[in-house]
Amino acid sequence: MAQRILALAAEEPPERLQEALQSLGEGELGDMVTRQALKGRETAALLRGIFKGSPCSQQSGVLRRLQVYKHCIPLVESGDLHLGKVSEIIGLLMLEARQLPGHALAELATLFVDVIKGGSLSNGKSLELFSTVLTALAGSKESLAYGKGELNGEEFKKQLINTLCSSKWDPRSVIHLANMFRDIPLSGEELQFVMEKVLRMFSKLDLQEIPPLVYQLLLLSAKGSKKTVLEGIISFFNQLDKKQKEEQRAPQSVDLEVATMPLDQLRHVEGTVILHIVSVINLDQDLGEELIRHLKTEQQKDPGRALCPFSVALLLSVAVKHRLQEQIFDFLKTSITRSCKDLQFLQASKFLQDLFPQQYDVTTVILEVVKNSAFGWDHVTQGLVDLGFSLMESYEPKKPFGGKAADTSYGLSKMPAQQACRLGASILLETFKVHEPIRSDILEQVLNRVLTKAASPVSHFIDLLSNIVVSAPLVLQTSSSKVTETFDNLSFLPIDTVQGLLRAVQPLLKVSMSVRDSLILVLQKAIFSRQLDARKAAVAGFLLLLRNFKVLGSLSSSQCSQAIGATQVQADVHACYNSAANEAFCLEILGSLRRCLSQQADVRLMLYEGFYDVLRRNSQLASSIMETLLSQIKQYYLPQPDLLPPLKLEGCIMAQGDQIFLQEPLAHLLCCIQHCLAWYKSTVHLCQGAEDDDDDEEEEDVGFEQNFEDMLESVTRRMIKSELEDFELDKSADFSLSTGVGVKNNIYAIQVMGICEVLIEYNFNIGNFSKNKFEDVLGLFTCYNKLSEILKEKAGKNKSTLGNKTARSFLSMGFVSTLLTNLFRNNTQSHEDSLAVLRSSTEFLRYAVSVALQKVQQLEETGQTDGPDGQNPEKMFQNLCKITRVLLWRYTSIPTVVEESGKKKGKSISLLCLEGLLRIFNTVQQLYTARIPQFLHALDITDGDAEETDINVTEKAAFQIRQFQRSLVNQFSSTEDDFNSKETQSLITVLSTLSKLLDPASQQFLQFLTWTVKICKENALEDIACCKGLLSLLFSLHVLYKSPVSLLRELAQDIHACLGDIDQDVEVESRSHFAIVNAKTAAPTVCLLVLGQADKVLEEVDWLIKKLTSVGSDTSGNKNSSQASNQTQALEKGVILQLGTLLTVYHELVQTALPAGSCVDALLRSLSKTYAILTSLIKHYIQACRSTSNTIPGRLEKLVKLSGSHLTPQCYSFITYVQVKSQSVNNTAKKEDEAAAISTVMAKVLRETKPIPNLIFAIEQYEKFLIHLSKKSKVNLMQYMKLSTSRDFRINASMLDSALQEHNTEDAENEPDNDQGSTAEQTDENQEPKKKRRRKK
Repeated sequence: MAQRILALAAEEPPERLQEALQSLGEGELGDMVTRQALKGRETAALLRGIFKGSPCSQQSGVLRRLQVYKHCIPLVESGDLHLGKVSEIIGLLMLEARQLPGHALAELATLFVDVIKGGSLSNGKSLELFSTVLTALAGSKESLAYGKGELNGEEFKKQLINTLCSSKWDPRSVIHLANMFRDIPLSGEELQFVMEKVLRMFSKLDLQEIPPLVYQLLLLSAKGSKKTVLEGIISFFNQLDKKQKEEQRAPQSVDLEVATMPLDQLRHVEGTVILHIVSVINLDQDLGEELIRHLKTEQQKDPGRALCPFSVALLLSVAVKHRLQEQIFDFLKTSITRSCKDLQFLQASKFLQDLFPQQYDVTTVILEVVKNSAFGWDHVTQGLVDLGFSLMESYEPKKPFGGKAADTSYGLSKMPAQQACRLGASILLETFKVHEPIRSDILEQVLNRVLTKAASPVSHFIDLLSNIVVSAPLVLQTSSSKVTETFDNLSFLPIDTVQGLLRAVQPLLKVSMSVRDSLILVLQKAIFSRQLDARKAAVAGFLLLLRNFKVLGSLSSSQCSQAIGATQVQADVHACYNSAANEAFCLEILGSLRRCLSQQADVRLMLYEGFYDVLRRNSQLASSIMETLLSQIKQYYLPQPDLLPPLKLEGCIMAQGDQIFLQEPLAHLLCCIQHCLAWYKSTVHLCQGAEDDDDDEEEEDVGFEQNFEDMLESVTRRMIKSELEDFELDKSADFSLSTGVGVKNNIYAIQVMGICEVLIEYNFNIGNFSKNKFEDVLGLFTCYNKLSEILKEKAGKNKSTLGNKTARSFLSMGFVSTLLTNLFRNNTQSHEDSLAVLRSSTEFLRYAVSVALQKVQQLEETGQTDGPDGQNPEKMFQNLCKITRVLLWRYTSIPTVVEESGKKKGKSISLLCLEGLLRIFNTVQQLYTARIPQFLHALDITDGDAEETDINVTEKAAFQIRQFQRSLVNQFSSTEDDFNSKETQSLITVLSTLSKLLDPASQQFLQFLTWTVKICKENALEDIACCKGLLSLLFSLHVLYKSPVSLLRELAQDIHACLGDIDQDVEVESRSHFAIVNAKTAAPTVCLLVLGQADKVLEEVDWLIKKLTSVGSDTSGNKNSSQASNQTQALEKGVILQLGTLLTVYHELVQTALPAGSCVDALLRSLSKTYAILTSLIKHYIQACRSTSNTIPGRLEKLVKLSGSHLTPQCYSFITYVQVKSQSVNNTAKKEDEAAAISTVMAKVLRETKPIPNLIFAIEQYEKFLIHLSKKSKVNLMQYMKLSTSRDFRINASMLDSALQEHNTEDAENEPDNDQGSTAEQTDENQEPKKKRRRKK
């Protein structure tokens, strides 16, 4: 039969063909097509024949065509046919579909919908036909029966799509369906409907099927609904990530039925999806812009949903396209800083923490992206690297004008900008560890920045470089050419950068000979450079090399354990090199360094400071170094035993024209000798005692040791005998820095003082508690002290800033801790007599404590101290603990009051101890955050040697706090004469510093807060600085416990009672809560503090209202809307309660007769802010009424009522009060001096009254929006507002009369001369408004 139809189809007239087709039954026609298709022979020709014999003009023809379509669809989907055959059949059916009439198309389309519902699609090929049918149907104009009514083609298509999207889809056919919708013309509404349906199907699909489906969706999004697609994809993967995290956190709790997805599979799928999105964005820029827009709006509502690991990775991948890079990085940077600020904001307030228990931190999200990128996300790495550098550059440490950059490498990064910079470094370091291909690129960029940013601080880049080197020192070998290239520029870099850079790449020098050699070449050139900085760089480099290339036989590092910093690689890689070669190499370097001993003082200084460390780490170089030092000191030492002074000071200075410079820092040279000698005697002697070395060598060594000892002994003896006149320094000498002689004398004085200090340390150390040696120490101190007093006296006269700085002490930190411990805590019987010599001198005790203070200050500011071990954090920490123990004991056991009686001048020792303790507590919290438990443990002497395992910081801190609380109570209970304001201030500061160590949730914290409140309530303190400190402490504690608004109200009532009312007839009821608020402190001190704290509360409320608005706008589309509305209610309640109590605070302050000046200004500004925040709250409710039909809560009504009764009227009275005050000021000025005084006072009055118009405007804005809300909510809120007369234009009748009389007399005077009269009139007219304005204000 098929053959016959094919033959008939070839004939021209179709009549016989039509007859043949009519003779076939419905089943036969279908069977014939199936047979032909399965045989694979001429199926298309057969179908063409059937269509030719079934014209659409005849009803039978249409029916036959429909039969063929209905038969072919299941046939195509059956999977029995070859794919080529399927395409051929579908292609033909698609061509013919457009000729079908509307009702046939409708029937076909309905059939398709049923097939899809039934889930019998296998390869989805027939869907190509469905799209053609729907497109043709949409264009059909005839009315089609649908249910009981009729629809046109477009509407029918809409109904079908609706039905289709509402029905259940087989997960296997989702991709085919998504692809099909691309070919159908869809309206925006239909497209949205389709998108949402496909996105809902994500969760039902296998993970592997999601990337192709996402791709189809993205192509479909070209028609619109881009935001829906992006939002759906991001939230889907965000949910998957969260689920994955929960499963990792609690693997045992997951039900076995829930199929867990393998992590690597999920990451690979995410990576593929990101690639798909990026490739579509490359074709469709609008999609990229939509992505950024969507995330920006989402971030306002819920940053946790907007910036999740998936969306951040997506943004970074898109950022590689330069057109969007700037936008994306700006968005990410603002998100990071905002997140850091929000976290900081939350941590500072218990009130906010209660409302927001979960805190979102974007930094962890970004570092998670780095971790995820290890799963082959190469497309993200470039974005990560760029973001890392962008963050480090945007938020780098700032250099203050003309000063040294504040280094943030030590201490906690408290500011959001510092945290962002730190995050940038973490991103780069983690990316470096994870991705090998990009390592050389990161390294190159870091080195480039170290070189090119020489003028600005680069410490953060050097720290990063240091961490990179530690994480992979061998990787650097491949990039060694880049490092050697950097070395070529060393001589042009600042010395700090050079030292940091060399310390960072130091591990590389041990592994790579070529890098080391190129460095040595560069340094040797630099030593002969004209630039001083280049020569200093050379010295720094050589010293570093000497420290790190050990010569055979040197002591192991354990005997002189000092890490060179974070960069020290523990593996002793260079051991493979020949030690003899190392020795030759080190001696060669020493030879180069000897040349530097004839250069400027700065270069010599570096050498003297560096030799000790070299010795400690490379002990075989001892004899060479000691010989060098011996030959250097001999140039200045006078060996004759009776010659005074013992050293040639004139050889240390150099004149150049009129100017005089220091040429040889003699005190530093002696200091270096003393430390090296002490180390040599304690260490090398021990070793030589154990071994029988070469006798000659030993004799030689003993020779220079004996030499040094004799020399130091002689210098000590003669320095004690010397008078100041011997150094040409006495009271009559000139010490001004403007003359050459003065400069010379200053240099001499500092050198002599330094020499005395060095000898004090030397004699104390070798004295072994002998009385004679301690008498020598005191003799040296006398010489030091005389000079010190003269310098202080001269500096006091000159008032020069330079003179007021005390010279840096030459004592080492280790010695200071030993000295203090012996002076104050050594109770050994045998040492009593000798120590009594030193203890008898109060000046010496005070000097010892003040040097400790200076050392701690240096440690706090720079993270290190002068002298040996100054850069070793571990040793510094131990010394700090020792010093603190002594100072704490001295302060708590000998009160200042006892000491003051015998005091002559200067600060008492106890007060110095207290200052030292304050500095130390600050320093430890900055530099040694991680070691605070050990620090507190070291202070607690009662523990003895208890285990350091489980130290409760809060308990230990509370114990220390109690000691200082006792001292403070003693201060308050002392008589007025004994009260020491300076000490009280320091005590309060110490308490507030220590309070940071308490856990706000602990009992101890609450006890301390209660005690502080009690102190403020009971002590009528009149000292303004102490009052300020105590109240600041109270506020800082209170905010961590609960909101301080009730506290502010009590303080405001006290201020009102203290200062009286603005209406003099009103007597304020005296309810004194806090004795600290009294006539002396109430204004401006307490008033400004209360207003400052109120402003902070207002900031919190403002922040909450912004959050409220974003949460509110999110409830509409949020699935957890009940949860969101609960949160909204909690936030609204919090905001209204805070504002309600604040209004009562302002209610008190606005009625207080505040003195003109800062208090009035601050109050007016604060009130304007309050009204602005009330306005934004009202706006939030207007928005809420617009989006939902909610009524306004009763709480808000009460708040509005309170503002109308307790604040607005009082504000207007207060404005009048301020204006009257300023007017009286103005009047007094008029009487004093007409011309000059008026203008200056007017400027002042204008300045002071500027906040008034702002406040009136804020009040009116508030009332304007209240009217809006009243209309929206149908609640009359304006009934609580009384319109005031204060803002009306007021005319004072009596003033007007006097002004008019004045005017008339002037006119009468000017009558004779008309011209003159007219000009006078004009000027008068010009002046008049000013007078009016002046009166009004």
